[in-house]
Amino acid sequence: MTNQHAIRSYLTVLAGVVLCTGALTAQGKVRIIQTNSAGDNVHVIDPVTNRVVGVITGIEVSHGTGVAPDGSRIYVSDESQSTLDVVDAKTLKVTHRVPLSGHPNNMAVGRDGRRVYVGIAQAPGGVDVIDTASLQRVKTIPTKGAIHNAYVTPDGKYVVAGSIQGKSINVIDAATEEPAWVVDMDLGIRPMTFNSNPDGSTKWIFAQLSGFNGFAVVDFATRKEIKRIQNPDLPPGKSIVTAGSDPSHGMAVTSDGNTLVVCSRLNNFLYTYSLPDLKLLGGAELGGKGAGWVTLTPDGKTAYVANPVTNDVSVVDIKALKEVARIPVGFVPKRNATGMLQ
Repeated sequence: MTNQHAIRSYLTVLAGVVLCTGALTAQGKVRIIQTNSAGDNVHVIDPVTNRVVGVITGIEVSHGTGVAPDGSRIYVSDESQSTLDVVDAKTLKVTHRVPLSGHPNNMAVGRDGRRVYVGIAQAPGGVDVIDTASLQRVKTIPTKGAIHNAYVTPDGKYVVAGSIQGKSINVIDAATEEPAWVVDMDLGIRPMTFNSNPDGSTKWIFAQLSGFNGFAVVDFATRKEIKRIQNPDLPPGKSIVTAGSDPSHGMAVTSDGNTLVVCSRLNNFLYTYSLPDLKLLGGAELGGKGAGWVTLTPDGKTAYVANPVTNDVSVVDIKALKEVARIPVGFVPKRNATGMLQ
């Protein structure tokens, strides 16, 4: 074999190795999906590089988003058309628009991927259930008041939907798709998140409330509020951010279950609280403004905070409590979610 032939053979093998490695890497890519409530696009962020690596177009006034468990689809609640839009995760093209029963707000994907639950903000409200095999709305579950946000509990057994007007937390049995119980509150229900018992069942609901810079803690077993915590006051010399609808909007629990992260729109901070004792650990001041929503990387080390005032996303190191990057996205970024794409 000549030197030239040997080089060609080596390059051919090397190319094959590179292609194979690329294919393996592409099988699972963690991505942050960021909706934008003004304009007509959704941004896809790579949390390794903290750069936008894809843009979904043609969805005007996108609200909530979620990723199918197998990474094949991205779901987006579309306010302009009152549809659930289905996006191919590889091409980032909208393939279907599922008509909803009314104007939607946030949504959640079932743990097994068979259902998507969409909160309906238009009176009388409810939670639309979308079958992901047929891509049809199969029912609307009635709720006490129109729904702002819908969630699935960590064990996948319940759908939890919050109503601002109804001042209610609506808990739905995911197996029967029927209302299970309701917690009545004194203020409207904004974002929520959950932590778990050692057996995986839901322990507490953390619920942010209209006009309150903090959150309530609801015990899932007793169905009663057990605590209400106010976020700290700003240090001297710091100014509040007046833009934005609610003082505290957006929260999440780290994957190890040890930390609750809480956005304060008013303070423009991301705060962390220890679990289960709910002691304040500290806060990260944000360079971006608005602090309207937060999602976490699967390892629980990094938070991505949507900033609707400055049209960007703050990247926060949770342990260091420091903003480490800001990523420009679309106009008025709304909700975001973490998913593993194909």
